[in-house]
Amino acid sequence: MNLFSDFETRIKGALQQLDLVKEKGAGLDLSRIVVEPPRDASHGDAATNAAMVLAKPLGTAPRDLAVIIAERLKQDPDISEVTVAGPGFINIRLSAKYWQRFLADAIGAGVDFGRSNTGAGRKVNVEYVSANPTGPMHVGHCRGAVVGDALANLLAFAGYDVTKEYYINDAGAQIEVLARSVFLRYREALGEQIGEIPPGLYPGDYLVPVGQALAEEFGTRLHNMPEEDWLEIVKDRAITAMMAMIRDDLATLNVHHDIFYSERSLHANGAARIRTAINDLTFKGHVYRGTLPPPKGQLPEDWEDREQTLFRSTEVGDDIDRPLMKSDGSYTYFAADVAYFKDKFDRGYSEMIYVLGADHGGYVKRLEAVARAVSEGKSKLTVLLCQLVKLYRNGEPVKMSKRSGDFVTLREVVDEVGRDPVRFMMLYRKSSEPLDFDFAKVTEQSKDNPVFYVQYAHARCMSVFRQAREAFPDIDSDIEASALVAAIGGMELDPAEIQLIAKIAEYPRVVEAAAHAQEPHRLAFYLYDLASSFHGHWNKGKDHQELRFVNDKIRELTIARLGLVHAVASVLKSGLAITGTDAPSEMR
Repeated sequence: MNLFSDFETRIKGALQQLDLVKEKGAGLDLSRIVVEPPRDASHGDAATNAAMVLAKPLGTAPRDLAVIIAERLKQDPDISEVTVAGPGFINIRLSAKYWQRFLADAIGAGVDFGRSNTGAGRKVNVEYVSANPTGPMHVGHCRGAVVGDALANLLAFAGYDVTKEYYINDAGAQIEVLARSVFLRYREALGEQIGEIPPGLYPGDYLVPVGQALAEEFGTRLHNMPEEDWLEIVKDRAITAMMAMIRDDLATLNVHHDIFYSERSLHANGAARIRTAINDLTFKGHVYRGTLPPPKGQLPEDWEDREQTLFRSTEVGDDIDRPLMKSDGSYTYFAADVAYFKDKFDRGYSEMIYVLGADHGGYVKRLEAVARAVSEGKSKLTVLLCQLVKLYRNGEPVKMSKRSGDFVTLREVVDEVGRDPVRFMMLYRKSSEPLDFDFAKVTEQSKDNPVFYVQYAHARCMSVFRQAREAFPDIDSDIEASALVAAIGGMELDPAEIQLIAKIAEYPRVVEAAAHAQEPHRLAFYLYDLASSFHGHWNKGKDHQELRFVNDKIRELTIARLGLVHAVASVLKSGLAITGTDAPSEMR
């Protein structure tokens, strides 16, 4: 239950009962009214801008209107106090009885508290990682993998029908380079001295076992084949081996895709899918024969001053029109992008999200143009760019990997600090901002380490249940939510407890807002705030015995407060699951 949506509905209902609003009739726009937590918790439990946005169309002063609205809201039995602040903001304090009911609902919902239907089952395709299958995952892929995976989890929790997809770039020139690199390792496995890896080939040791596998399968037969024959065989084996490595690397990060889509499938059968996509664009008037002006600055080597088959992308938001065919008659990489989007659209997705590295910023407008042209505005495409991650150890830059040749692998990072610190910290900054990742800081056990602080809050919740069973052995280790809810009814809430419940109440709103904005980092920030509120309440119990969760003299009060702890633990567990992080019962 989204408390803020609930009271937004109540406020709009109250407004429609005002004579001032009735006189305006049906023309008054209430869509800009929001209800949200006040910036300062001491001001109340919720705040609304209703008077600020309606004063002008109603021809009155905001503060005067706020006073009228406040008087109407005081009639709501769930509201204990309404105050007007500043030029016309309305602050609302809710009744203790309301908070009891709210807490009971949260307890009953368990880890499904905060789950939303705001997505209404709309089909969304989230494509992320999509690294070239030429080697192990590196730390540059790590952030996009985590952001994409957490975003997909978040959207699913918010009611969208989500598909996690990986686009295998297995049709470009880099695949031929990979095959030649593997063939060199194959020759090495046959006993040949290969010396230094020639420039332009992949030097990493990760290709050694691929060459050895070829030697075991084919012996010397590949060596005796013409290049055009062995090249295709080695390509297939190399791609299979690299994708197995990539899947394994991603699994260490708890990233699992629903679909692995091969670019080569677009080029199969004479590139039938690409040809169909271009024919579709041609039919819609988006393709023509023409020439392109030379690009600004130094000319790229592959630029050709000739008449070409072009996508009229400037008419759908792009900066320049895009070539679809090369001079040799083959299709451009961009043409494959067109066909890939059309395939997604034909699969019924109403929205496609591409999570790309910051170096792909130039792709945004062209992909958005493709979406507008192919779907005729019926499908939305969003590109999320993830900025670079810089690795440090105690403030010093981390050196490159020997295994990979020239980069730090994802597996090295996960093996050193663990999956959970990697996932949570990759979300603990907005993806459009650079991220510094320090191996030492993400493993220290302190409040300054967000993942430890949040996980420790969940472990501490579980320890409260263990303490309660020590005080009252008859309390079932798996006490049912119904028993916790029943105890809540007789609980007199302390203001500090209400403050903690209010923080829990923000979760559904955070889920919906983060899903709408496609910003999973908001969830990580919220979890830290909730953990801070819980730890703060725990610490108050050290100084004020009456606030302790476990009162060994009063069994019913302890059970009621276990309900509060249960709600905190459920939200932490739910939120951590969305981020792809564990919620431990104990931490040592």
